[in-house]
Amino acid sequence: MKAIEISSYGAPEVLRVVERPEPVAGAGELLIRVVASGVNRPDVLQRTGHYPVPPGASDLPGLELAGRILSGDPEAMAEAGFAIGDAVCALVAGGGYAEYCVAPIAQCLPVPKGWSEVDAASLPETFFTVWSNVFDRGRLQKGETLLIQGGSSGIGVTAIQIAKAFGATVIVTAGSDEKCAACRKLGADHAINYKTTDFVAEVKTITGGKGVDVVLDMVAGSYVAREIECMAEDGRLVMIAVQGGVNSEFNAGLVLRRRLTVTGSTLRPRPIAFKGAIAKSLREKVWPLLESGAIKPVIHSTFAAVGEPSGAAQAHTLMESNQHIGKIVLTW
Repeated sequence: MKAIEISSYGAPEVLRVVERPEPVAGAGELLIRVVASGVNRPDVLQRTGHYPVPPGASDLPGLELAGRILSGDPEAMAEAGFAIGDAVCALVAGGGYAEYCVAPIAQCLPVPKGWSEVDAASLPETFFTVWSNVFDRGRLQKGETLLIQGGSSGIGVTAIQIAKAFGATVIVTAGSDEKCAACRKLGADHAINYKTTDFVAEVKTITGGKGVDVVLDMVAGSYVAREIECMAEDGRLVMIAVQGGVNSEFNAGLVLRRRLTVTGSTLRPRPIAFKGAIAKSLREKVWPLLESGAIKPVIHSTFAAVGEPSGAAQAHTLMESNQHIGKIVLTW
């Protein structure tokens, strides 16, 4: 099969198309003929040597994909309601940048009715991440207010739509007026251009001084102190990335007085059972919203995975430019 490997750590050009043996599905797994692969920030970090591959995972990049089932564990497939030929999307720990990929059945979901495989390839990584962190860890409830840092990112556009669908008020930050407008179009109640406006002061104004109940933070670093300043009593700050650095100083007195929770997580190394539980929640609570059209795909660009110039390199260059709004997808 054709696949895209990281030939050495470095710039996008280190991604190259190679021939690899077709993987074989084992117990509890499916073999999928990949139609499209989602591109995510962790893929960039892996390419630059800053995101080690978990033990036992493929060295190929790619954490999400969609395609058709070719084979798999018959008993586990039947239990999950899947059959050969079904269109599915899957979260994987690696190997998504390839024509064929093995995925744990527990981490597979049907392609939502009315969605293409290209659309569905944009789902797993961000939807699993948002559900696990905003709803399970952050415990966002109907009527509460969510602050999303980086509202126009793949994670951001997903979080906006799910949070609104579940009755939350959504405030986002983004780096341009165009991105802010896109976030509002997706349902965000308020969008703050962090390059021209102090988001702490603006959040306090929007909430009448109360602050937000949940913060979804992909920046960390110096942002943590500022986020704590604009959180409501019993607020929850959930970190999922450290694009602004791993070191933070903040007012611990505010954490104590407001009874704040500061937490975080990474999804890739978690066990299959943990991810399977997320998949079950998504299928029950979120997939109906996708099929009804209440939540829509937001794909900024697609690139042919195999070709000249390298589609994967172009996709990673766009990812690093931060010019995209929504998801980036490779097609096979």
